[in-house]
Amino acid sequence: MEHLKEIRWRQRYENLKRAYALYQEGVQKKELNRLEKEGLIQRFEYTFELSWKTLKDYLEGKGIAVSYPRDVIKEAFATGLVTNGGIWMEMLERRNLLSHTYDETTFNEAFMLVSGPFFRAISELVEKLGTEL
Repeated sequence: MEHLKEIRWRQRYENLKRAYALYQEGVQKKELNRLEKEGLIQRFEYTFELSWKTLKDYLEGKGIAVSYPRDVIKEAFATGLVTNGGIWMEMLERRNLLSHTYDETTFNEAFMLVSGPFFRAISELVEKLGTEL
């Protein structure tokens, strides 16, 4: 069973890498218009979902049973898979708020987080998991 869980996280990681590449492409683009910024926020949302699910599968492959995103993030921080647990908790809390981008202030704040600290945290995870293969 552990062997199957090991395979599962590796498969999920491949999906995460593809999503991350699209997310990275958006972050690196200069001068995004409003529609492109909305697209970048959406790329963050699905990359974040794949990130915590990949972490869940990875931890289960190591024999650590976790179910909910908050528990997954706490365990990932405890085991050193993520170094900034606070930013991961903030990503978790804000992911649902990001869909409310019709408010200009909320939209601009979301864009700054998604293109800055949230991107750096996910980049660090993708790199870290890549060393675990």
